[in-house]
Amino acid sequence: MAQTPEQKFELITRNLGEVLGADQLKATLAERDIKLYWGTAPTGRVHIAYFVPMVKLADYLQAGCHVKILLADIHAFLDNMKAPIELVQARTKYYEQVVKSILRSLGVPLEKLEFVVGSSYELSREFSMDNYKLAALVTEHDAKKAGSEVVKQVASPALSGLLYPGMQALDEEYLGVDAQFGGIDQRKIFTFAEKYLPMLGYSKRIHLMNSMVPGLNGSKMSASDPNSKIDLLDTKKEVQNKIKKAYCELGVVEGNGVLAFAKNVLFPTSELRTGRAEFVVLRPEQYGGNTVYTDYESLESDFAEEKVHPGDLKSSVAAAINTLLDPIREHFESAEMQQLLLEAYPPPAVKPKVVKQKKKHNKRPDA
Repeated sequence: MAQTPEQKFELITRNLGEVLGADQLKATLAERDIKLYWGTAPTGRVHIAYFVPMVKLADYLQAGCHVKILLADIHAFLDNMKAPIELVQARTKYYEQVVKSILRSLGVPLEKLEFVVGSSYELSREFSMDNYKLAALVTEHDAKKAGSEVVKQVASPALSGLLYPGMQALDEEYLGVDAQFGGIDQRKIFTFAEKYLPMLGYSKRIHLMNSMVPGLNGSKMSASDPNSKIDLLDTKKEVQNKIKKAYCELGVVEGNGVLAFAKNVLFPTSELRTGRAEFVVLRPEQYGGNTVYTDYESLESDFAEEKVHPGDLKSSVAAAINTLLDPIREHFESAEMQQLLLEAYPPPAVKPKVVKQKKKHNKRPDA
């Protein structure tokens, strides 16, 4: 049965943190399906929060959107060299494999997606000229402000970080999309694009934003903070240990990274994989046995009322995450994928130990 524009709008915007250009989205859907993109810069190892945008991409596909995934290789290098230039190509291939593996595990059809590598068009004469035009219009203040939530902030920033927001704005034009999808931390770049693209004669795009997923310590989940995240290729034991150390006080909902995992990752992925949102709290029979939750609100309520113990919640979340990661781990067990992983993230070079010679004291020169 064909969806109405109103149904498509509801599917596109559900569970988002914010939408900029809702009226523009409705007007476009009244005429045709929209084109949008989601971009990721291949820097650190991919963590489990990537399941959140992947679930949303499934919504977009279901709503009839044409979806492009941008592997922003040049952005990865520009962002304070988070990805050294000699490793960018391998990491781009690694990110593509990881994203495809996540989507396959969720049953999302890959043939409806288009993968684009940023350098395939960002090095063109036309893009470069537009980048120069933008550089002549954008103030240092606006460029720095736009990237403040995304670009790594250091005491003495490189010029490359100031180019990052402008290039991301131009991506919208050169990818030929109606909308860009990203995290709420991208908001300043999105409003930057809305301000400056029309100055080049390009249209203002729609911006769709997911809420950020808290890390295990309650703060933002970050690829640069190993204590805040679970890598997609962590072993089952590593997952269990990280969840065991996570902040999760009895009855405390605020800042609870374990509950946030259940809300933002486990319930949505369960619904996408099985058609039914479900999370099971595993408990021994003497403590009441297992409890099946079909919505997050009931789980949160029971935890707040201390009906669910932090230890049980942690072990149950760890078990559910490991089930989610099993097919991805399996994909990366092949020799080809292991070699790609090694090329993308080579182990640090071991510095040779310098053996200090003992000084000889109180010896005569002719001794």
